Amino acid sequence: MIQAGTDTGGDALSFELLLDAIVLGMLVGCFYAAVSIGLSISFGLLDVPQVAHPAMLLLGSYGTYLLGRWGLDPLLAGVILMPIFFLFGMALYRGFHEIFEKRGEATGIGSLAFFFGVALIIEVGLIMVFGVDQRAVEAPYIGSSITVGDIPLPIRMVVAFVVALLFTGGLILYLAKTFTGRAIRAVAQDEGALKLMGVDPVKIKQWAFGIATATTALAGALLIVITPVDPNYYRLYIGRTFCVVVLAGPGSMGGTLIAGLILGISESIVLTMFGASWAQAVSFGLLLVVLGLRPQGLFGR
Repeated sequence: MIQAGTDTGGDALSFELLLDAIVLGMLVGCFYAAVSIGLSISFGLLDVPQVAHPAMLLLGSYGTYLLGRWGLDPLLAGVILMPIFFLFGMALYRGFHEIFEKRGEATGIGSLAFFFGVALIIEVGLIMVFGVDQRAVEAPYIGSSITVGDIPLPIRMVVAFVVALLFTGGLILYLAKTFTGRAIRAVAQDEGALKLMGVDPVKIKQWAFGIATATTALAGALLIVITPVDPNYYRLYIGRTFCVVVLAGPGSMGGTLIAGLILGISESIVLTMFGASWAQAVSFGLLLVVLGLRPQGLFGR
């Protein structure tokens, strides 16, 4: 009887840990979607190998940190940075277009090297300005938690979840319901038809790449709200962002949200059951499985 009672208690504890992992994974997964949706635009819709996307995410975090020293809320700082990042993205795409797309080398090794160079410049620049120490921000919702049922939830994660959900959902609606959004989706399918409608594909791509870059400002603000960052931190998100985009399918905006949730929940369960060292391999494991079984992604065509 004692042994049976112990087994029941152990099962209850395991179920509670699993439930905690799933809930936390949902919060983290929505953040992963917000982090990855810009890459889904540039890589999935525009066919631009934007491997500097995670580094720009970190640049958004440090920009949020600087504005936070002036007393601004981190999320407000991320919103303020978005127009600046938008203009930076437009300028970056114009340079990429002039150097590579005009010569038909948009997907060659040179274009990959171009964006790797951008990522390296960002990393070295952050190290030179801020050093290698971690940086964090302060806000009333950082450091406290609430309890829902028996599940403790960090308020910073709840805030990041809500903002990420609204942000990702709003961008999905923009791309689906507005003329410019539909043009962005069309440019990936038939540039010739877009030209017949009197729309310049290059300008549409430039606008879309600006939006993709602007998303890293707010996503970077969410990142530094969730955890302190250092100049090398972006490397942790290289696998995660590409995993979400590939898992969803290139250009699938709605799929990006679901793929982020799948990755977040999977990581959280593995972290709870097997430890942090195994959790880091989840994104690459999912990436390999999807590429092997369904290269077009879960929601790709």
